[in-house]
Amino acid sequence: MSIKETYKKKAEAELDLAQARLAEFKAKGKTMAEEVHVKYAEKVGDLERGVDSVRAKLKEVGEAGEDTWEHLKDGVEKALRSLSSGIHDIADKIK
Repeated sequence: MSIKETYKKKAEAELDLAQARLAEFKAKGKTMAEEVHVKYAEKVGDLERGVDSVRAKLKEVGEAGEDTWEHLKDGVEKALRSLSSGIHDIADKIK
């Protein structure tokens, strides 16, 4: 397996974990008061769009040649950090 494929698999695993956490947040959000639930659902929705964005970036990585994919890596890394930060923010608020 190439370095690119290894990287892509690792990033996809991180995204799968993020999606699982967002599903947990959605389920928990249903038990909150309506006003809080709406605000909370908006944040979860934003993060879900972030997951979609990272998946699109990973698709570009997969389609890029062996000599150019690393140029796309920084964008994926930045998006993953932002997604992770958003998930941690929500997790801290619902404890």
